[in-house]
Amino acid sequence: MHILLVLAHPLTDSFAAGVAATAKASLEKGGHSVDLLDLYREDFDPRLTEDERRGYFDTPYDTSAVDAIVARLRAADGLILVFPQWWFNFPAILKGFFDRVFAPGVAFDHDQAGGRIIPRLTNIKLFWALTTTGSPWWVVKLYMGNPVRRLLKRGIAAFCAKDVKFQMISLHDMDRVTPAQRTAHLARIEKALAQI
Repeated sequence: MHILLVLAHPLTDSFAAGVAATAKASLEKGGHSVDLLDLYREDFDPRLTEDERRGYFDTPYDTSAVDAIVARLRAADGLILVFPQWWFNFPAILKGFFDRVFAPGVAFDHDQAGGRIIPRLTNIKLFWALTTTGSPWWVVKLYMGNPVRRLLKRGIAAFCAKDVKFQMISLHDMDRVTPAQRTAHLARIEKALAQI
């Protein structure tokens, strides 16, 4: 399987970068090929341009500004996102990745009758998120209703790919975990990815 591994964290020495490195090594050990897209290192601009927004319903939609990344997404069999949750949401650069790359004609088509959008990412069979939160699990799940999981699973994955296998692995209360807990979390990720 060919995996597009997307990292969204500004610090090269972050725990997220360590998760991405662990994921890449584990996947390659399992015989998969990995394309690491580090949004910050590749200087991805998350801002939807005026032309992109004005042309959102044009057919074909103009993705020329992000064509290189679109090609990488289309070449993948699986997508794994690595990111921290900030304010119970995606980092801005990852939200911009969805806004600009998961575009009409790429991730979906508009239903001309005005109904649901039509999924186009038929190549993506696996969609995972490896993430951290600063809040305890009970705040994320019970109080906030796990908004990032809902957005990814019920929104982006379900609307853009059919029959995709979705999984999210989170380390909660990140600001207070011990080094041993971080190591155990990396081992959990490695074990889960070895099952692909």
